[in-house]
Amino acid sequence: MSLKFKHIFFIYLTIGLFFSQQLAQSQNLKDKNVLIVWGGWEGHKPELFSNIIESWLIDMSVNVVVSNDLNIYSDYNYLKKFDLIIQSVTMSKLKDEQEKNLLKAIRLGVGFAGAHGGIIDSFRENTNYQFMTGGQWVEHPGGMIDFRVNIVQNKFNQGIEDFEIYSEQYYIHYDPNIEVLAYTIFDNKTYPWIENVVMPVAWKKKYGKGKVFVITIGHNPNEFKKYKNGWELLKRGLIWAASK
Repeated sequence: MSLKFKHIFFIYLTIGLFFSQQLAQSQNLKDKNVLIVWGGWEGHKPELFSNIIESWLIDMSVNVVVSNDLNIYSDYNYLKKFDLIIQSVTMSKLKDEQEKNLLKAIRLGVGFAGAHGGIIDSFRENTNYQFMTGGQWVEHPGGMIDFRVNIVQNKFNQGIEDFEIYSEQYYIHYDPNIEVLAYTIFDNKTYPWIENVVMPVAWKKKYGKGKVFVITIGHNPNEFKKYKNGWELLKRGLIWAASK
């Protein structure tokens, strides 16, 4: 086999693997039923996040329902029809019945996922909800800053590289039961006592039969358009959480 032919063969093989991966991802979500719930504090632009995710899901031939009303969590029989719930609701309040039905749906197999404060700064009074997500925001030292996201090298993250980002570097309280997919390391500029603290940026976990995925970047949802590795990590997390 000539060197030129080997080079052409490698190019076609690479292209073929790329499109095979894209097809597999599309098939994993094709005809899935996904609920997007957005609201809460406007500073996190929840509607924009919803729009970005909805557009991508539609491209993947997903059946999408979008709601700006937490009352949708009051009906367990409705929630259990979905393969995945994607939430972007910062702070706000969750009623006991809403929390009960949401957690029941997840525990019995509905996936749950989200980004930044839309998932781990939601419903600060609901500790059972926090137990489900596996983490809770407590601080973002320095506010909007440049920092590095380090990717854990495993099969899930194959092809995703470490990257620098300008966002809020979330300091969280987290469950040791999570599987960390990406992490960040704090410096001493804002709080000297947290220098070299290693903190999860993305993780997956189980809650009963349900799969939960969290990524802590995305203070501005447009970050997922700007930083391709962050976007790829989010997409893979959503696909994983929707799978049975």
